[in-house]
Amino acid sequence: MIIMKFGGTLMGSAQAIQHSAGLVAHTVQQGERAVAVVSAMSGVTDTLIKVAGSAENGDIAFANDELALLRNRHLNTAHELGAAPDSHTMLEIRELLETLRQTVVGVYLLRELSPRSRDLIVSFGERLSAPLMAIALQQLGVHAHNLTGGQAGILTDQHFGNARPLPEAFDRIPARLEGLFGAGITPVVAGFIGETKEGAITTLGRGGTDYTATIIGAALKADEVWAWKDVDGVMTTDPRMVPEAQNIQHLSYAEIMELAFFGAKVLHPLAVTPLQEHAIPLRVKSAADPSFAGTLITGKAVRNKPVKAVTAIRQVSIITVGGALVGVPETVAEIFDTLARAQIPVLMISQSSSMANVSLVIQNAYARKAMSELKAAFAKADLVRDFEFQENIAVVAIVGEGMRGARGIAAKLFSALAEEGINLLMISQGSSEFNISLAIEDRDVAKAVQAAHKAFELEKAD
Repeated sequence: MIIMKFGGTLMGSAQAIQHSAGLVAHTVQQGERAVAVVSAMSGVTDTLIKVAGSAENGDIAFANDELALLRNRHLNTAHELGAAPDSHTMLEIRELLETLRQTVVGVYLLRELSPRSRDLIVSFGERLSAPLMAIALQQLGVHAHNLTGGQAGILTDQHFGNARPLPEAFDRIPARLEGLFGAGITPVVAGFIGETKEGAITTLGRGGTDYTATIIGAALKADEVWAWKDVDGVMTTDPRMVPEAQNIQHLSYAEIMELAFFGAKVLHPLAVTPLQEHAIPLRVKSAADPSFAGTLITGKAVRNKPVKAVTAIRQVSIITVGGALVGVPETVAEIFDTLARAQIPVLMISQSSSMANVSLVIQNAYARKAMSELKAAFAKADLVRDFEFQENIAVVAIVGEGMRGARGIAAKLFSALAEEGINLLMISQGSSEFNISLAIEDRDVAKAVQAAHKAFELEKAD
């Protein structure tokens, strides 16, 4: 049993879908059972987000123009893949497109875009791409049936925009899919989405198709989950910054979670969590070179190097809350409680040794809201007097399980950055000792990544 995930680039055109379908068909024709989990066609999710926003703001003309382009793109792709104009799949795609149009009109008429409505609109990207993969598989002689995440059994909580699977999902998924396997049918599941107990569509967060694949993999106790990418696997850093970046042969669950959290876009940050209980391996493989092993991710770390990779998060800000906080722990608690109620994630935390201030690194998308919420929460508090806001910040992190207990790692990192004249604004080491993260000015991020990569000799292959 292999679960195969395909991202937006690998679903971006009829030719790309045919190639991706060939990878599934090869596995099925070798006698393996497979599930294909697909993302929206490249760029579609971003377009749907813009369409939803324009409808809320009253610009229905822009929304209609974009919907017309999406309609043409999906219908033309289905035709190129071999779907007959009067086929069931073509009818299904047309019905989905009409439901999408009606949903957008509803947002326009109400001038209201709730998180639930937003999830419904953005879900159409994956719901439209799954039938396209099914068409391509049928053309290759593989009997396939496409399902939404909810139809496949992925039951979630009601945290729209960032939903999490409920325990019941891991029983529902085998019940929904085993019948298809018994009939010789390969399931094609729309990634990124699930449903609540009431049947409302939810999304699992950006990059959530990875998460869909691993949830299904855990539920079916798959032999492996394969995340097909347009790169050779997980790299030591972004090769656009460091051309000498190398493929990493092996990572642990903990290492890939740290990398994903600190900006590596190769996987959803929670993707490996469903696999851990059953020790199911995850492989990140190159669709351009299927014979290449890529990166194997398991529960056991290979400590051949103390530092495995360097990554960076850009477009973040630092908020510093200051005042007479000494001996008043409830003030610090209120800071985090305020941000938690507003569902604002914090990337890094630092408190001065005098306890006079607390600094927080927050993504730009949440930073202004975070500042507003904190000012409102402490409007009548005499102890909190100062709020500072720093923009154009980046976080650079080094990651590796071999760092635990190793001497001189921080010194080597700081020396490398100092030689490049890079000023450190904040420093944090995770309690796991698997990472050291630094906040710096965004203009220095490329120099910092290059310096750290060179200092730990990551250009040398494993």
